[in-house]
Amino acid sequence: MPFHVAIDCRRIRDFGVGTYIRNLTRALASLDGDNRYTLIAHSNDLRVFEGFPPNFEPRAYERPDTAWREHVVFPLFLKKTGARIYHIPLHQVPVLMVRPYIVTVHDLSALLYEARTGWRAQLARYRVRRALARAHRVIAVSCATRRDVIELLGIDPRKIRQIYNAPDPRFLSQQVIGADARAAGPDAARLYRARILERYQIHYPFILYVGNIRPQKNIPRLVEAFAHLIQGRDKITDHPAYRDLHLIIIGDEIHRHPAVRLAVMHSRVDDRVRFLGFVPIDTLRVFYQSAAVFAFPSLYEGFGLPPLEAMAAGTPVVTSNVSSLPEVVGDAAVIVNPENVFDIARGLREALLDEELRQRLIEKGYQQVRRFNWEKTASEVLQIYQEVARGLGAS
Repeated sequence: MPFHVAIDCRRIRDFGVGTYIRNLTRALASLDGDNRYTLIAHSNDLRVFEGFPPNFEPRAYERPDTAWREHVVFPLFLKKTGARIYHIPLHQVPVLMVRPYIVTVHDLSALLYEARTGWRAQLARYRVRRALARAHRVIAVSCATRRDVIELLGIDPRKIRQIYNAPDPRFLSQQVIGADARAAGPDAARLYRARILERYQIHYPFILYVGNIRPQKNIPRLVEAFAHLIQGRDKITDHPAYRDLHLIIIGDEIHRHPAVRLAVMHSRVDDRVRFLGFVPIDTLRVFYQSAAVFAFPSLYEGFGLPPLEAMAAGTPVVTSNVSSLPEVVGDAAVIVNPENVFDIARGLREALLDEELRQRLIEKGYQQVRRFNWEKTASEVLQIYQEVARGLGAS
């Protein structure tokens, strides 16, 4: 029995959720030519869906999901789409959300690292618990996230499905990007990378971090570990390859995060740490490919895409032994205790200096990345749509 799903795509520009929306809808479009889909996004984002088959209808909706009136207005809009199943790709669910709906939970960091206190924090937790309890299905992007949903919010395990995310395919492609690079012949990739790095005036080896700069991302400890690495008794800058080693952080603008700025100042590494804000994905891929090591000592992740993106670029990864990260990286990364600055520094040192380890991490990284792909993810999501549709047919 054919079904009609409306998918809320308004967060398609977001850092992590946007990757999920873009690649899930694209993979569904390649898999499913039988059922109808309405893809709801802001009008200036509808071009993302150009080239989709005719059973996928983009539809403009301009309001964000953060305004209070959207708890009423957006559900009314959804009813007008004619869809019978609704997919909200994060746990920002309207209070009066129409059913049946499916929710994807990427993590519960907003609750675990809640800046609000008192009744506001209690209200936020109540809203998430209510939203997931009313959902027909909850998709958790890792086993760790599934466990959090059960243990922290008391959601019925029978309605939760664990379906992994995957890296954006653009990080897996070996194609050279950019018209000038394509015209440059066999050395195109090398020349393109050199041009990008020159644009940012990078002419030194660097450790790379990519992601948001939120409290759970643990950036102050990463900065302290880097300071220990280059200033400690056995400082790595004595090694000829790493005399000018830097730390590059790609993500939020530094002025929004005073704790990180203070960590840089107190560690006296102002001249060795650079914050680049967000960069285009093609540029980001160059940074992944060019880094000596990718560092991701996060305190909490619902899945953790950046380590996989770095592995796809052939870069050794150092990451945490907590939440979903060991599950995602397997044995293809150096694992550290993210609460111990010296252990983070130890992991970075090993990944930089042990050449045998580096080669092993690179080879295992390529293998690990192949475990995750959007076709498999979309196929499992499609099965959930079919389950819910069958339930509607039987009701």
